[in-house]
Amino acid sequence: MRLLLTSDTHVPKRARELPGELLDIIERADVVIHAGDWVDTATLDLLEARSRRLVAVYGNNDGPELRDRLPEVARAELGGVRFGVVHETGPAQGRERRCADRFPELDVLVFGHSHIPWDTAAEGGLRLLNPGSPTDRRRQPFCTYMTAVAAGGQLTGVELHRLPPRRP
Repeated sequence: MRLLLTSDTHVPKRARELPGELLDIIERADVVIHAGDWVDTATLDLLEARSRRLVAVYGNNDGPELRDRLPEVARAELGGVRFGVVHETGPAQGRERRCADRFPELDVLVFGHSHIPWDTAAEGGLRLLNPGSPTDRRRQPFCTYMTAVAAGGQLTGVELHRLPPRRP
């Protein structure tokens, strides 16, 4: 099962539209995971229309229309791997322990909020993934997203992709 992980799209506040490369990957993914901060419903509509399956949550910048359509926490079993998706996980220090305590039933937790790519494992095995943002790099050198494969109860091929700089 091919996965696309993204978060913090912030359209149209941080970018007018999603990058073409990200849209192309959506078409090829079996599942798209979005960890919140959509900002507009048009982006949610677009991903729902283009994705074979969308697992998504709202973020702190998402208003009532998005909160009415999306949960704060989502869970899905994909390729035998137990995923959770949430927008915020709190400060980086102590994140692994906090998340492992909060989500003991999960194998992987996908989160957003910071726009900073993250790939670590908590004691006990919970893997934490933040794909960064495809539209707002903040203090990072590049806008990013992740891809991975979930099959046979294993998550493999986790890859962070850098997007080329946007043209003004």
